[in-house]
Amino acid sequence: MLKNLTAAAAGAANTRGRDAGLGVHTMSAVDAAWLHMDGPANPAIVVGISLTRVPLDFKRVRAVFKRCADEFDRFRQRVVESGLLFPALTWADMADFEIERHVHRAALPQPGDEAALRALIGELAALPLDRALPLWQVHVVDGCEPRGQGGALIMRYHHCIGDGTAMMALATRLFESAAGRRHKLALPASHLPAHDRPVADLLDKAGLVLAGAGTLLADLLIAPDPPSPFKGKFGLGKRVAWSAPVPIARVKEIGAPTGAKVNDVMVAIASGALRGYLRRRGVDVQHTHLRAMVPIDLRPPEHIGQLGNEFGLAILELPVSNSSARQCLALSKARMDQVKRSPEAIAMHLLFDVFGRGPKLVEDLASHIFGSKASVTLTNVVGPLEQVKLAGSPVERMLFCVPHPGEELGMGISIMIYQGMATLTVIADAHLVPDPEAITRGFNREFDRLCRLLPGLS
Repeated sequence: MLKNLTAAAAGAANTRGRDAGLGVHTMSAVDAAWLHMDGPANPAIVVGISLTRVPLDFKRVRAVFKRCADEFDRFRQRVVESGLLFPALTWADMADFEIERHVHRAALPQPGDEAALRALIGELAALPLDRALPLWQVHVVDGCEPRGQGGALIMRYHHCIGDGTAMMALATRLFESAAGRRHKLALPASHLPAHDRPVADLLDKAGLVLAGAGTLLADLLIAPDPPSPFKGKFGLGKRVAWSAPVPIARVKEIGAPTGAKVNDVMVAIASGALRGYLRRRGVDVQHTHLRAMVPIDLRPPEHIGQLGNEFGLAILELPVSNSSARQCLALSKARMDQVKRSPEAIAMHLLFDVFGRGPKLVEDLASHIFGSKASVTLTNVVGPLEQVKLAGSPVERMLFCVPHPGEELGMGISIMIYQGMATLTVIADAHLVPDPEAITRGFNREFDRLCRLLPGLS
């Protein structure tokens, strides 16, 4: 169901939409939709974080990203927008591209602990990227844990450059295996469930497209998510936190008795953590509901290794009203199975394609209507199976923050799988959720609870 990504495929480097010889690439309508997704307080910016136990060599890191910019056009192109009512968007080569404008150095104040790093990431995540430059930025951070001797790399890029699957193509160029070779991703890249068939096959069926339209109409008719700590007026700040890693082997053991997949179990654990947080914030969890926007990979095999966005969105109701770990897992599996079978993601992808061709005002209206039906975004990315190096330094942990753009979704929840361990990261509006570490701690508690309660897992 998930697709393999190799370094060879990554070399394709997004040649679609090129106007040969002009140094200008036409932006796809779906990518344009994501460009316009920025809200005043919620830029559509993905943040990737790599943690090392030794300092990162700044010059080597800069050289690595210079090589990536040479191989991936989007990293040396800026967005050019022309026209008013129906703007034309293109990627234009920058003749004066300078890697020094994109790779920066920073140091954490003493004691250089995780709290200081989380605060720095939150500050960076709230900042928009300069539209006069290619829409990405890297910060090499010194003085991190352990004992101020570690390092961190914080990479920010606008979602219009690519989705999680696309950015794993970039990862094959950034990271090296322990033996010093370019890393090959043995697992596919991203998003919660994936459709069992390529999108092209699905779109061949007119009946499925019509069914997707019916699903969108049903989405429009459902009531918005009720008020909660994840809904309300946004501020300008962000808060970031991440969990302790949990072993994927154990997650598979949890799901095995009922046939639940890794993603099913992860949704159940995250739902339990959110239930606990809502309860502590005074929400009557027995009589409420909470929905998440989840991305579904629609990338056909021939586009593996290319940048751009090729996924749809589906609305998933999280079982936060269920206190039983077994019931929560069963509901998570059932609802995830329904999402995988639904044409909703394909219809949403087509909707993005339509709205990406029109004025931002119309897209903002659609984003508001559909965004009101959910409260959070929820996604995952599968990274390297084995430890990799970045500019010669072994990477201990990989994390990322998924954006929650627009003015409706107050929090993004992402799960990164690296070296057989999964970490949940939360990025939230600082005004609405000032303490996301309460959610990430709850994630680990819920994982332990499932390990204790399910048969054979003592």
